[in-house]
Amino acid sequence: MTGTTGDSRSLGEIVGDLTNDLTTLVKAELDLARTELKSEAAKAGKGAGMLGGAGVSGLLALILASFALSYLLDNWMPVELAFLITTLLWAVVAAVLAARGRSELKKSNPQLPKTQRTLKEDAAWVKAQKN
Repeated sequence: MTGTTGDSRSLGEIVGDLTNDLTTLVKAELDLARTELKSEAAKAGKGAGMLGGAGVSGLLALILASFALSYLLDNWMPVELAFLITTLLWAVVAAVLAARGRSELKKSNPQLPKTQRTLKEDAAWVKAQKN
């Protein structure tokens, strides 16, 4: 801005300056948001990678624990029966988790009602500003 008073500028100059200032402000805010988002995405990526590694490690531990259980049961029964019991145990766990997961998915509401409501309020506000 040139630092002149509002009286010496025409209405077109004032609107032009206001438009330029608003554009500059929006660009600066978008740059700030982009910078913050990149930083947070990098942190989230590291965390997700570590959780993935933990999942793989947990799966390997589960497999080895299943073998250990089967060989422990082998002390009292044939090895085939011990492995069958371990397999049936994990099948029951999988069925229970699948049933719980399905019921949780049925409870979810993918329509995002709060977001839809606020977007409608924003649209109403914009319409009110036009009038």
